[in-house]
Amino acid sequence: MNDNKKYKILFVCLGNICRSPAAQGIFQSIVDRNGCGDSFVADSAGTYSGHRGDLPDRRMRRAAGQRGYELTHRARPVTLTDFFDFDLIVAMDDNNFTDLMHLAPSVETSRKIKRMSAYFSGHSLDYVPDPYYMGSDGFELVLDLLEDACTNLFASLKAIR
Repeated sequence: MNDNKKYKILFVCLGNICRSPAAQGIFQSIVDRNGCGDSFVADSAGTYSGHRGDLPDRRMRRAAGQRGYELTHRARPVTLTDFFDFDLIVAMDDNNFTDLMHLAPSVETSRKIKRMSAYFSGHSLDYVPDPYYMGSDGFELVLDLLEDACTNLFASLKAIR
């Protein structure tokens, strides 16, 4: 990894209105708290483009806001250039992972794709569930999972930077 350039991470879910913008906000908060803004860039996107330009779901913004995260990202779909621009592409679930693998333009770029669950510690789930139809408890669960995973992801990247 080149220490002179920022390490770029793209978080991906289906619509880019719940899980991935929350992951982006949480990871950015961790980066900022640790004074590493010069080392990392976080962004998010979706495999579905139907929410393009929308703010994150109001329920996710509210739940995240109660934890001190401000989610202002506007939804966008994953693009071909994302596979070249980002160093790491993190999928929230197996469907997102599979979709990204199909979108990847080469074997080399597909190696950038990882599952968010790879960074879980102490959770029995092996994916980040979509809270869209789960009620307020679902949003809290997702934030718990993402705080854990983003903390571990940051620690693993910090160790090699």
